[in-house]
Amino acid sequence: MQVFVALLFWSFVLCITLQCGYALYFFTRIFTIPTQPVTTKSAADPVSVIICAKNEARCLEQNLPAILAQRYTNEAGKTMYEVIVVNDASTDDTATVLQAMEQRYDNLWTVHVEATAARPFKGKKYALAQGVKYAANATVLFTDADCIPADEYWLQNMVAPMRAGKEIVVGYGCYAKTAGLLNAFTRWETMHSFLQGATYTLAGLPYMAVGRNMACAKDIFIQAAASETWNAVPSGDDDLLMAIAATAGNTAVVYNSHSYTTTIAKTSWQEWLLQKQRHMSTGKYYKGRIKTLLGIYAISHAFIWLLFFVLIALGNWNIPLWLMSLRCLLYWAIMAITSRKLKEALLFSLPFFDLGWMLYNFVLSPYIIFKNKTRWT
Repeated sequence: MQVFVALLFWSFVLCITLQCGYALYFFTRIFTIPTQPVTTKSAADPVSVIICAKNEARCLEQNLPAILAQRYTNEAGKTMYEVIVVNDASTDDTATVLQAMEQRYDNLWTVHVEATAARPFKGKKYALAQGVKYAANATVLFTDADCIPADEYWLQNMVAPMRAGKEIVVGYGCYAKTAGLLNAFTRWETMHSFLQGATYTLAGLPYMAVGRNMACAKDIFIQAAASETWNAVPSGDDDLLMAIAATAGNTAVVYNSHSYTTTIAKTSWQEWLLQKQRHMSTGKYYKGRIKTLLGIYAISHAFIWLLFFVLIALGNWNIPLWLMSLRCLLYWAIMAITSRKLKEALLFSLPFFDLGWMLYNFVLSPYIIFKNKTRWT
């Protein structure tokens, strides 16, 4: 029995070491970044904003005017961006809504995709390809119909790093705060994912973006779409583009509050689970080093809690309690700073969701290996 307890204890110490080392190497990079300034200068280069819409009439009515009200002009006051909405075989009033808006906005264009169209790309990727095909500009900015930008400076802030030579810009896509445990955990998990993706990028290992708020050079998208990996799954265009084309030198992260997009989170656990299954289906296509690092983090996170509870139950609680306290102090401080930087009111939820993330990984990790969603809705 003593040998068994000793094995559990040293496994726990190993997990503590891995967790703290991971946090110190990656996550603490969030501390070193100053608050990013807001860009309000005149536009330097024209941009094409691309939105794929499938049965999104109501969302387009609510959110598209804010996309079309961006302050992005040249010094003479001329609008320097276009908005392309790809109507992907919608069966609701999407076409009617877009037709009415085109009469009001000179820089709005609609691409209609018929249900019977031959699709060389799976799922949403075909609609994206059509948007990029008709984009007139060398820089494209992607968002979704159910997203609304933070304000009229969203576009300027998202494409600002492109002027410094970057080819991919990753932004923060947050969820509107509402009541309930699901909403709080969705916002925590989104914040945690952004922290992980952003600090990996700062460490020279970019791997993740959110398709509802990212920009790239048009040539980068074409390069990604030409890869065999691109058509492996119907969704995951954001992470696949990163896996194919992102490098330490060509990728930037933007996170000031003017660069956000906000959308409404799922309101049922079943809907949320289906969404996360789709999001995680591209994990198997990450680069080998990225998958190894993410796996070490997730596995050590799960076992650190399991081993901690087992050791406490066996009466071996003194040293594990001190070690776990130090680990949690480090992690919760990092998440608290991240919460403040991203203006997410989640401070009191951090201890509970740190533990809840263990269950999240056990439930959803199999979808990285075994599941591929075949359509987008």
